[in-house]
Amino acid sequence: MITRETKRTASRPRRLTSIALAAGFGLFLGLYPSAARGGGGLGDPLAGGVPGAAPEEPIQLTLQEAVRRGLEQNLALVLGREQVRAASGARKAARSRLYPHLEATVADSRNTINLEAYGFPVPDGESPLIGPFDVFDVRAAVAGPIVDLSLWAGARAATRAAEAADATLEDIRDQVVLAVSRLYLQAVAAESRISAARADVDTALALHQQAVDMKAAGVVPAIEVLRTEVQLASERERLIIASNDAATSKLALERAVGLPLDAQVTLSEPLRYSPPLAIDVDEALARALGHRADYRSARLAVDAADEALTAARDSALPSLEMLANYGKVGPTLDDALATYTVGAAVSVPVFTGGAIKARKTTASAHLAERRARLADLEARISYEVRSALLDLEAADERALVAQDAVRLAESQLEQSRDRFAAGVADGVEVVQAQQAVAAAHDSQIASLFAYNLAEVGLARALGVAAEGLGKPLGGSS
Repeated sequence: MITRETKRTASRPRRLTSIALAAGFGLFLGLYPSAARGGGGLGDPLAGGVPGAAPEEPIQLTLQEAVRRGLEQNLALVLGREQVRAASGARKAARSRLYPHLEATVADSRNTINLEAYGFPVPDGESPLIGPFDVFDVRAAVAGPIVDLSLWAGARAATRAAEAADATLEDIRDQVVLAVSRLYLQAVAAESRISAARADVDTALALHQQAVDMKAAGVVPAIEVLRTEVQLASERERLIIASNDAATSKLALERAVGLPLDAQVTLSEPLRYSPPLAIDVDEALARALGHRADYRSARLAVDAADEALTAARDSALPSLEMLANYGKVGPTLDDALATYTVGAAVSVPVFTGGAIKARKTTASAHLAERRARLADLEARISYEVRSALLDLEAADERALVAQDAVRLAESQLEQSRDRFAAGVADGVEVVQAQQAVAAAHDSQIASLFAYNLAEVGLARALGVAAEGLGKPLGGSS
């Protein structure tokens, strides 16, 4: 009975190797894919956050502070950390199969045996039963692999999978920086539109009052007053829409960084512009391949899949296991005598019903998939870097053009007002000038938002978004 139990214990590590490999590698594959353009919808973990303690005082939230909070409370990182812990547990489980396992048992039983059931003849007239009698057994058993190449390859595969999970967590940090920066910039842009809309309302109100005064003086007809009233109503509608957009944008930001939605938050950094740093395409590509955590994770995933295939192949090889036990057995503890067993067992897979071939096929498919994903990621990184550089260049030019457009539109409005006051132009020209100013302000805000986001997008493409904690590459201050 003891020898049979010892053999069962000794064979356990080999049988559980494939389970540990599947668990460790599967946990790695379950981590979040790279999201080069930031978070998705409300169901995306990047858009969610685990709320922290409610602040007692109003918060002046900078971009750096928002990113810092996101790196602590964002749901994607919270889940990612737990999955890394799980991958680490799978690695430890795979490594534990390499070590001897020691277990102790204490058994006390009362037995009755039928000799005829075991093939022993019993004289006529005598009972075949022996007993009842007591058996007390206290024993320690140790079993473990001596030579098992499949176990070693499995442990290496689980280690690579855990390292890949660590790298994926670093990549999630970059994704969080990009997602939080996007939400912060969106909220700031929305608040900037409120300021612009209020200024446009004030201008429309002043023009309306000017038209009313001129009508009272008999200079312009009533239609001019009506035109200014229509424009004033239009500007007030824009202000309502901008206020609602700003409120919802701030809620989305607070949710992503784990702030209570009823917290009093003030965004303290406006949209800014500073000339971007010059960076060569080849230099950017080399920097991205050296810093991108998702690329490092993909390479480690290939290594893990390669080791998993090696483990599947080595499972067809013989393995040598050691087993031993020592203890005392007898009718009672006082009468028990010491016994022991020391031995080794060689296991040679002869026929497994195709299980080994199936493992090799599955592992080979996983390896081919990981290699294809790595090749695609390398091409995608090149695309993202080139695209980010083009976006930054275009956003830089757009910001400069938008700045000139605002200056020209405001000058046009001023001249139109003077012409209207002098009676050489009607209200249509003034209203059109007002609309041009409003459009120029919106375009300027959109261009600054695109420029700031392009800076953070380039940092993400280069794999340094988390290092900068949301600081734009252009050095805005």
